[in-house]
Amino acid sequence: MRKKIWIILALAFIIPGLLFTASCAKKAVKDDAAMTQQAEDEAAMKAKEAAEKARQEELARQREIDEQRLKDEAMMKQEAKDMFLNEDIHFEFDSSILTPEAQLILKKKAEWLQNNPESMSTIEGHCDERGTSEYNLALGDRRATSTKNFLVDLGISASRLTTISYGEERPVDPGKSEDAWAKNRRCHFTIN
Repeated sequence: MRKKIWIILALAFIIPGLLFTASCAKKAVKDDAAMTQQAEDEAAMKAKEAAEKARQEELARQREIDEQRLKDEAMMKQEAKDMFLNEDIHFEFDSSILTPEAQLILKKKAEWLQNNPESMSTIEGHCDERGTSEYNLALGDRRATSTKNFLVDLGISASRLTTISYGEERPVDPGKSEDAWAKNRRCHFTIN
C-alpha cells in the first residue's frame, strides 16, 4: 500500500509537472513565432519607408532637373529673342542688295520666327545721312522690302511682316565718318 501511495504521489507531482513544462514550452514557441512575425513586419515596414523616402528624393531630384531645364529653355528663348531684336543687318552704300552676312543673320531670324509663330515683326529700313531725305526714305523702304522678301522666301508668312522706312531720321551713330555711316545703313527688327 505504501507503494501505491508513493506511486500516486509521484504521479500527482510528475503529471502536473510534465503538463506545466509542456505548456510553457509551447508558449515559448508561440512567443518566438510571434516575435519573429513582429520582427518581419517591422523590417517590411522599414523597407517600405526607405523605399518611399527614396522615391520622394528621386521625385525632388527630378523636379529640380525639370525646373533647371525650364530655366535654361527660357534663357535660350530670351537670348534668341534678344538676338532677333538686337542684331541688325547692314547694307553697302546706296544699295538694298542683301550681303552674304546679312543673309546668314536673316536665316537665324527666320528660324526664330518659325519657332515663334504668334510673333509679328516690323522691319525698319534705315540709311546714312548722305542723300536727300526723300531719296533716303525710298532707299530705306527698298532695304526693308528686300529684307521682307528674303524672309518670305524662307517660309515666313508675309502677313506677319510689316515694313517701314525711317531714312536718315533715326541714326544709330550720329557721327560723320564712314564707320558711323556703315552702322546707319541697316534694317532693324521689332516685335509687334
